[in-house]
Amino acid sequence: MIALGIIHPCMKILTVLTYYRPHTSGLTIYAERLAHAFAKRGHEVTVMTTHYDPSLPFKETMAGVKIVRVPVIARVSKGVLAPTFGLVATKLVLQHDVVQLHLPQFDAPGVALRARLFGKPAVLTYHCDVQLPQGFLNRVVNTVLNFQNNMAGILANHIVTYTQDYADNSRFLSRYASKLTPILPPVELPNPIPGAVSAFAENHHTMERRPVIGMAARFASEKGVEVLLDAMPAILAKYPKAQVLFAGTYQYVMGEQAYSDRLMPRVHEYEISGNWKFLGNLNPVQMASYYPNLDVITVPSLNSTEAFGLVQIEAMMNGVPSVPSALPGVRQPVKMHNMGVVSEIGNSESLANAILEVLDNKDKYRGDQALIKEVYNPDAIAQEYEKLFMKLMRKK
Repeated sequence: MIALGIIHPCMKILTVLTYYRPHTSGLTIYAERLAHAFAKRGHEVTVMTTHYDPSLPFKETMAGVKIVRVPVIARVSKGVLAPTFGLVATKLVLQHDVVQLHLPQFDAPGVALRARLFGKPAVLTYHCDVQLPQGFLNRVVNTVLNFQNNMAGILANHIVTYTQDYADNSRFLSRYASKLTPILPPVELPNPIPGAVSAFAENHHTMERRPVIGMAARFASEKGVEVLLDAMPAILAKYPKAQVLFAGTYQYVMGEQAYSDRLMPRVHEYEISGNWKFLGNLNPVQMASYYPNLDVITVPSLNSTEAFGLVQIEAMMNGVPSVPSALPGVRQPVKMHNMGVVSEIGNSESLANAILEVLDNKDKYRGDQALIKEVYNPDAIAQEYEKLFMKLMRKK
């Protein structure tokens, strides 16, 4: 078949992950973008996931992608128990040409084993290492999940990760260097609705309260919210009207209630003074109006559960520089595109200084927006996966 000038055979691609959209995380957004890109290129794409939300249908088709949700009987920490997952996987693996698994995922080794038994290439997309919040149950879950991920790594034919930088510093990925390929993540945003950017500015007073510092994440311990909170006094000393616009889930985040209870009193003080505002989850169209209203975005994450920070690229596509922490992988967008300053991990003084440096020298960190959009275009990323799939299928 012919798609966008590229000739390639139509494949039946099975994508497997624990959570899929409308669940919001970097992993689910990545999976959705890639699945849609595969479908647009003429492939038959099925997403196998869990029925984590009772309001969702067990089966549906969205944007040409078939979605199969497996019943859930219980939650364990941030995961779920789905006893029939293996049964459904057996049927679906047999029906497809290639299996793509998104890790971390408890059920991945069972699916990878089925792929090996049925002679279907299995490719893992490894998004991040897992470090759950403290607690006995989470330690048990972490140990089991790490074991499962390693079993999947052994059984899979190939592993994809975002950057070589992250791979070199990941205990998991460094074990499988012989079957690893870095592929940048797919990133795209819709065009904002006419007038929506100015309407956003009016609603959130971004013209009166500047500069605007963006943070787009879940309110979770690994995201480093307290580092930004600790950096605020130094930032406000120079820019008293600065405000943080926090986009993402900030209430009742799974496994993060104690963290929220500890930090929220401090956040509320900044809310009262007008220096902090929660926006909640924003859909892609709303995010397209969010980014142009920012002066800088920050990703002050603390550990390797953050492997890249897709929001950095989304911001850069809108000409907004980034200040990430120096985590492997997370520091790469700024280094690759010269659009921001890297701060020390967990160091609020370093974060404040980096944000002030960017705010004081915005023209220095503008970057090439057109090139960034081209590099991360989901169709281009899907083509890289196609090449890998075809190579593995020829070996089979």
